Parts: sequence; C-alpha cells; structure tokens
Amino acid sequence: MSSRPKPRRRAISRFAPVIVIAVIVACGLWYWSQRNAAGAEGAWRTTPVERGDIRVVISATGTLSATSTVVVGSQVSGQITEVLVDFNDPVTQGQVLARIDPATYQAQIEQGSAQINSARASLAQAQAALRNAQLDYDRKASLAGEQLVARSDVDLARAALDQARAQATSAQAQIVQQTASTQTSRINMERTVIRSPVDGTILTRSIEPGQTVAASLQAPELFTIAEDLRKMRIELAVDEADIGQVQVGQGVSFTADAFNDRRFNGTVEQVRLAATTTNNVVTYPVVVAVDNADGTLLPGLTVNAEIEVSNRENVLKIANAALRYRPADAAEIAAAARPEGGSAPRGGGLVDDLAAAAEAMQLTAPQQAAFDSALAAMRERQQTPRPGGAAGGQRGNAGGGPPPGMTMGGGGDPSVQAQIRQRMLDRFQQTFAGFTATLDANQRAQWNRTLASTVGATRVTVYRLVDGRREAVPVRLGASDGSMTEASGGVAEGDLIVTGERAAAR
Repeated sequence: MSSRPKPRRRAISRFAPVIVIAVIVACGLWYWSQRNAAGAEGAWRTTPVERGDIRVVISATGTLSATSTVVVGSQVSGQITEVLVDFNDPVTQGQVLARIDPATYQAQIEQGSAQINSARASLAQAQAALRNAQLDYDRKASLAGEQLVARSDVDLARAALDQARAQATSAQAQIVQQTASTQTSRINMERTVIRSPVDGTILTRSIEPGQTVAASLQAPELFTIAEDLRKMRIELAVDEADIGQVQVGQGVSFTADAFNDRRFNGTVEQVRLAATTTNNVVTYPVVVAVDNADGTLLPGLTVNAEIEVSNRENVLKIANAALRYRPADAAEIAAAARPEGGSAPRGGGLVDDLAAAAEAMQLTAPQQAAFDSALAAMRERQQTPRPGGAAGGQRGNAGGGPPPGMTMGGGGDPSVQAQIRQRMLDRFQQTFAGFTATLDANQRAQWNRTLASTVGATRVTVYRLVDGRREAVPVRLGASDGSMTEASGGVAEGDLIVTGERAAAR
C-alpha cells in the first residue's frame, strides 16, 4: 500500500527559506535603527533633571565675642596695692577687684575737715560781730530819734551792720565750699577700691600690684569683663555682592578650628550699615547671635560661617553645566520646534506660577473670582496670534513671559534686560489691578513680592535630548547652590538635558 503525498508539509518546506530571510532582514533593520539611535544619543553629554532640595548659602568669616563686654578702668591715679582677681575668674556686681593706695585722698579729707572747722570758727566770729553791729545800730537809731546822736553816726552803724551780715554770709559759704571739697576727696577715696560693675567673667587683667596708674586725660583700662558668656555673637564681614540677600532672622551655621568636629548654629541679629572698604573690597558687618549655654565656644575664636538665604525643598533641578551649553545650530533647533508659519511659543509658565501663588494665599470667594478674571484675560492675550508672525512676536509680550527669542537674564545688555523686566512687571500690575484692589495690606504685600520675583526670574533655554534629537526648552531658573539650579517650565523629572558634545571616535 503506497503512502499518500503530504502537500501541506511540502508547501511549508518550500517557503521556509523565505521566512528565515525575512526574519533576518527584520532583525538587521531593528539592530541598525537601534545602533543609529544609540550613536545619536552617544554624540551628546547629558545630565538628568532631578528632584531634590537646594540650599543656598553665603560664606563669610568672623570672630566670636561676648554679647556685652565691659572695660573696667580707674577714675583716680595712684599705686596699685592689691589685685584680688585673675584671668577667667567669675565675678559678681560690686565685688572688689583691686585697690589703689588711698593715702593721698585720706590726707585731703583730713585737710578738708580742718578747713571746715576753721570756716565754722570764722562763721561764729562773724555772727558775733553781726550781733554786736545790730545792737549798736539799734541803740544809735533810737538815740537819733531823740536827736541825741548825729545822723552820720547812725549811717555808720548801719554800714557796719551790713558789713557784719556779709561776713557771716561769706563764712557760711566757706563752710559749704570746704564741705563739698572734702566730699570730693571722700568720693575719690572710695574710687580707690575698684569694683565690678556687672556679673561676668574676667577676660583680661592689665595691672599688677605695685603698678602706678595715671588717670589724667582718660581712665586707664584695668580689666575686661564679659558680662555673660552663655550668649555670644559673631561679627561677619559679608561682601557687598551678597549683602542684599541677608536678612534678620536667617539661620547661620558655622565651624571653628578649635572644634572642627562640630557645627554650631546661630541667627542673624543685625545687618549694619557701616560699610568697610579694604583693598577696594567693600564688606558689611553682620551680627549673628549664638547660644553658648554649654560654654564650649570661647571669645576670640575665628569662625567660618554659612548664612542660609534660601532652602528650596522637593524642586526640579538641573546641573549648571546644562545652563552654559549653547549649540552652534541653536537657530535651526528653535526653527524646527516652531509651528509652521507661527512664532516661538510664549512663556505661559508664568500663569501656572501665579495661579499656585494665589492658591497659597487662601483667597476669599470674591478675591478668587477677581483673580480668575484677570488670569483668563492674560491667557486670552497669550493665545491671540500676533500679526506679522515671528517678527511681530518681537514687540513685547502683554500676556506673560519674555518676547520670543529673548532670554531673560541670559546674554545681552543687562540694562536692556532690566528695562524689559520692568515693562513686563508694569503690564502684569495693570492686568491684575482689579484683583490687587480686593486684597488686604498683608496679602497685597505678599502678592507684590510674588509678582516681582516671578516676573523678574531668570529665563534660559536648555536643550533636551529626545530620540537622539535636541529640543530647545525654555525654563525659568530659581535658587542655585553653585552646582545645581532650580528650574521650572517645560522640563520634567528624568529628562535628559544636553551639557555638551562628545568628541567623535576615531
């Protein structure tokens, strides 16, 4: 019995080579496309857009000192007979620190006492003469009424009475004068005992027993007392380029060479206006309050401090290298991203930022309605096509964002950039004038700060790598820590941003 032919199997075996060739060709095409894509992406150095925190600080150096330091001097001259305290000794208010030889002032007091007694004797003599002159005048005045004495004798008696009265008054004044002089000597003798004016710690002692101090023109400095070392301060020298970012209440962290394994904290207490110029470098003193409850820190230590001016949490950030990248064919990349016959996209990211700021202000219903109305008007202007295409787009931008092709804060004349920012801010204030009128004083101040910071933000163009091609993406920059910069706008976490071109492989 003969077997039947199997046409299906023969057909499959006939087309098998064709199928294998088709699979090989498909695999080859896939490999070729992947290789081209990998080669295109490999031609650029990139950095990803990350999400994290950015802490902006200003570095400065300064010196630790006590919050209140009192210099104790001497108001009198003389020889130091005794010094009762030493360096680092704690003292209390009124405690005796040193003594000056009081012999000179004791002699002056004794002399003054003798002069007072002499003046009192003179007063008693003058008073006796006054009583006698009074009696003589009274007697002669009565006899003159009976015309028993001459009128001239009465006049002489009156003159003698006046003289006696004046001498008694002078004697009384002498007593007051000598008493005051003696009191001055007593005060000076009390000043020979040097006492502490405050509670504190002795920082310096510049006298020894036997030394003579002379308080002729100014009081000599004997001791320096730190009033309370539990509270200290740092006086930092901040460069004029950074002083505008420093405000009272900002946090400060610092280290000292004596304790290099610890980091201490403080708070900006005062930004002083007394600028100092050294070698054409202008610095401003910034006073930082420091808590030294454990007594670790010492007066005079040199510290390296960082003033935290901004701390942005959970924001998108880009490496600064991506912000510096400028391709030679930037115009072609921008033209490829522009819709045919249209102009460059205008910065609508401002709208989102302002909406988020308004949401954080917890507006009332009427305030929210006024804001929504102004926002809708701004969005409508942004979406309205401009006559003249791209050329027309160069004439300002009433809606929001910089004119097409212009990078705020990027290249160009800084004065021109500042003028453009001011014009934009004026237009925004006009657009939201109705909304601003509904706010209270605190809300209005917050809104004006938000508007100024949002409109005045720096804007640059970065280049995102998608499928081996570069795309121009406008972003708005925020805080920067020197290596990473906050960015918002057309980028998302994980996007690859071009930082440079790789050298071609040989």
